[in-house]
Amino acid sequence: MTAMLSFRDVGKSFVLHQQGGTVIPVLSGVTFDLMRGQCMALTGPSGTGKSTVLRLAYGNYRCQHGSILVCHDGAMVDIAGAEPRVVLEIRRRTLGYVSQFLRVIPRVPTLDVVAEPLQAIGTPQDEARERAGMLLRRLNIPERLWSLSPLTFSGGEQQRVNIARGFVAGHPVLLLDEPTASLDAANREVVLDLIREAAARGTSILGIFHDAAAREAVCTATFDVSAVRAAA
Repeated sequence: MTAMLSFRDVGKSFVLHQQGGTVIPVLSGVTFDLMRGQCMALTGPSGTGKSTVLRLAYGNYRCQHGSILVCHDGAMVDIAGAEPRVVLEIRRRTLGYVSQFLRVIPRVPTLDVVAEPLQAIGTPQDEARERAGMLLRRLNIPERLWSLSPLTFSGGEQQRVNIARGFVAGHPVLLLDEPTASLDAANREVVLDLIREAAARGTSILGIFHDAAAREAVCTATFDVSAVRAAA
């Protein structure tokens, strides 16, 4: 099997510059491989650093030591030390991220919000909007809402738009932060089906699933972040 995302001896601390430069150690020695088609859950109690691992993988945080290798264009690229333009290119074509919160430009219609990642990789507008619409229908977002900004929607609707946007481009690696939070039972099952189907196509998924039933339904591996929690 091919590793699509590899952490090697990764350590992360936060420096509180406004509090005398106090250093807060968070993670130490994080090492794991996410294989092609694998769905891995990050586990451990709240506050152990699960979201930090996702943000490190996406390049939002820089680690103090170690490497974070992403399989991009057939080569393993260390996103921890990559230039910003390289990180942006990896995000555009290889690495998708569904956070718990929808962050979009106000007044942009929902259909365009979901279609944008496809258009960013060169998909014609009509095709991108058609594929976006298919996902929105599947996630039970009524067509009458597609012309509105998703910022006007309920929390559960925004989460489904966020999921549609994250899945639409078919990134080889997906990072999911509580993808079933705020969802009712029916929409939860739709999202779990999307995760299963993506993994079956070879997508590698690293996620946080506090819902134990959801985790057991889709994940084939786990990584206990509490085991690499840095000593204070």
